[in-house]
Amino acid sequence: MSNIRVLVVEDEPIAAAAHAAYVGRLEGFTVAGAAPDGHSALRLMTEFAAAGTPVDLVLLDMNLPDLHGLDIARRMRAAGLFADIIAITAVRELTIVRSAVAIGVVQYLIKPFTYATFADKLTSYRHFREQLASPAAGQGGPGASQSDVDQAFASLRAPSELPLPKGLATSTLESVQDFMKQQPGAVSASEVMDALGMSRVTARRYLEYLADAGTVTRTARYGTPGRPENEYRWARPAS
Repeated sequence: MSNIRVLVVEDEPIAAAAHAAYVGRLEGFTVAGAAPDGHSALRLMTEFAAAGTPVDLVLLDMNLPDLHGLDIARRMRAAGLFADIIAITAVRELTIVRSAVAIGVVQYLIKPFTYATFADKLTSYRHFREQLASPAAGQGGPGASQSDVDQAFASLRAPSELPLPKGLATSTLESVQDFMKQQPGAVSASEVMDALGMSRVTARRYLEYLADAGTVTRTARYGTPGRPENEYRWARPAS
């Protein structure tokens, strides 16, 4: 897959330069351009599309001097510009961002954010695109299966976006995640128990949490005596 072309839309010059620099540090992305306001962004996207080098992703500040981010998104769709959007917003605007899913907002970044958060969001987005573009998504039929689509959209979600249930610890969760990333195939709760020195019940709680978050896939393992046991597989390529 070719690099994802990103347009940075930000009216603060220092922030715009920082976001462009962040994009430049990430594998699989390239900065197509930058725009200080909504009208400039729409003009640039139109020009890139006409030249046969359309923008794939817009990092869109929702508060610009001329247009609100939602208005820009609507004008993009009306003009046939179907780039995905990661909204950059303040906490108080979360309800607005949630309502914008239908017009292309696939992720949001809350100001202020670190490079690590930025990288996580964009890497998740890249995995989403890769999974939908994978040849495996079309096996057995003319297009992606329900499982393919579910897994691709799950890659846009991070475990940190789900509340951590009572009794689960962040440090242990990270240990389970690190272990799962290294496994070439699916593993059971019993295997995680043996590897990390925790009870089977505890291992299963962390694995179920990661499955609900979309970070691991969950399937039934047959061929053993008694009730079938779930097995879990890391759902995202390691960064």
